[in-house]
Amino acid sequence: MKQREQDEHWRQVVRSQSRRDVLKGVSAAGLAGLAGCSGGGGSEGATATGTEEVTDSAGDGSTDTSTEESSGSEVGGSMTIFHAGSLAPPFSEGEPQFEEEYGVDVTREAQGSVASTQKITQQGRTAAVLGVSDFRLIRDRIVPEFGEWYAIFTTNSMSIQYREDSPGADEISADNWWEVLTRDDVTIGHSDPAVDPGGYRAVMTQQLGAEEFQGERLYDDSTYQALRENSTVPTGTETNLEGQLKSGELDYVFYYQSISSTSGLPYIDLQPEVDLSQATSEYAEHYAKAEVETGSGTFVGAPIAYGLTVPSVAENPEAGAAWVEYFATDEGREILKEQGLVPVDPIVVPQSGKDAVPDRVMRVASAQSTLGPLDL
Repeated sequence: MKQREQDEHWRQVVRSQSRRDVLKGVSAAGLAGLAGCSGGGGSEGATATGTEEVTDSAGDGSTDTSTEESSGSEVGGSMTIFHAGSLAPPFSEGEPQFEEEYGVDVTREAQGSVASTQKITQQGRTAAVLGVSDFRLIRDRIVPEFGEWYAIFTTNSMSIQYREDSPGADEISADNWWEVLTRDDVTIGHSDPAVDPGGYRAVMTQQLGAEEFQGERLYDDSTYQALRENSTVPTGTETNLEGQLKSGELDYVFYYQSISSTSGLPYIDLQPEVDLSQATSEYAEHYAKAEVETGSGTFVGAPIAYGLTVPSVAENPEAGAAWVEYFATDEGREILKEQGLVPVDPIVVPQSGKDAVPDRVMRVASAQSTLGPLDL
C-alpha cells in the first residue's frame, strides 16, 4: 500500500476529529487527538477517539465493536499490573468496577514505562498486565521473549503546565512559550528520560521547536539550548511533577496533556509540530528528527501511542486479558476520556501477532498490519 493510501486508511479507521474538536468534546480535558509513526527502527503510532462503526479493514474477521459489551464473565483470582504513571488516573478510576465485574483483586504499581518494563525484562518479576505510554517498549523489549502480542489502546500529547504566579504566567501563550521559558528566573521540570517516556518526550518537544517544519521553525538552536539549561529532572515520574509545581520548586513542567487538563492548573496547548500528536506521514517524519540518548537506550521521536500487553510470565493471564478487554469497551473508553486521554476505538493489535491474542481481546480489537505511516 502506498504511503498516501496508508494515511487515508488510517483516517478511515479513526474518527476524523481535529485536536481542537477533541478539546471541546471531552469537557475540560485538553487532549491531543491523533498519532502515527515512522522511521528508524524505533517508531510509534496511535489513533484518536473511536469510529462509530468498525470495519474489518484488515480482512481478518475482527469484530465490529460499535455495540460490543464486556463479556462480564467472572475471571477470579488476583493480579498485578505494572503501568505508566500517566495511566494511574484512569486505571484507579476503573479498578473498582473491574474488580466487581470480573471478580479479580487488582494490585497496581505505577512507575515510568521504561522502569515498568524493566521489572519484567531485568528484574524477573511477574505481572498480568503491562501498560506503557510508549508501545514501542512492548514491541521492542517485551516481544518475543517476554510476550507475544500487544494492543494500542489510547493516545495523548505533550503540554506545558504552570502556576498562576509562575514567572511570566501573565504573558505566556502558545505563541511565545519558548521566550518565557528561556528567561533567567525560570525553572522547567520534566521526568527522567531514562525511566519515563514523558521525560524523553519533553526533551523531544524542545528539540522539535528548533527543527524546520513546512519551511519554518518556532525558534533557533540557541533558544533550544537555553530551554535545556533551564530544565531540571526532579525525582519521580510525571505524576509527581504537579506537586513540585504547586510547591514552587518548579515554575513550568512538560508533561502529558491528560495530566494538565485534569489538574485545574493553567497549561499551554502546544503546536502540533512539537506535541507529538499527529498521525500523518509528514508529521511522523518531522517527529523522527528528535532523538534522545539515555542510559536505558536511545529513543526516536514519534507520535504518542499507549500499549497494553499480557506478558508471557503472567500468573493470571486470563485476568490480564480481561483488563485489556475492559478498556476496549464503552465503559473503559469513557473512563479514558474522562481522565483526559483519547481512546483508540477499536483497540489495534498487530496482524503478525493476531494468533496469540486472547479471544476475549480479539473480540474487541482490530488486527492490522499498518496504520497510516505506522508498520505494526
